Amino acid sequence: MGTGTLGRANRRRGEIEAVINGERRILCLTLGSLAELETAFAADNLMDLAGRFAEGRLKAADMIRILGAGLRGGGNLIDDEDVADMSVDGGLAAMAGLTGALLSATFAGEEQPANP
Repeated sequence: MGTGTLGRANRRRGEIEAVINGERRILCLTLGSLAELETAFAADNLMDLAGRFAEGRLKAADMIRILGAGLRGGGNLIDDEDVADMSVDGGLAAMAGLTGALLSATFAGEEQPANP
């Protein structure tokens, strides 16, 4: 399991920064990451995908897929199985907040802090 991009997140590119398993990481939902999620969630297009996420009812498996795609989009060499075993300070609530921050950075372009 390798780490990708080091440094600061570029919010204009939809990147967020988070400390996961005690290591600072960059997450970003790139076009490739979004295509991966469209397939995983059987969405017909980006609007359908965004609509699904806007409902705010995500399963743990959904968060693993989203965070995994974001980590890979941020240059981290990791698979969803590894993501499932990761943790952040603050537990499940912080992980859900991180997922929300990544989705907001991607779809809303809002500058929301993750868990730096």
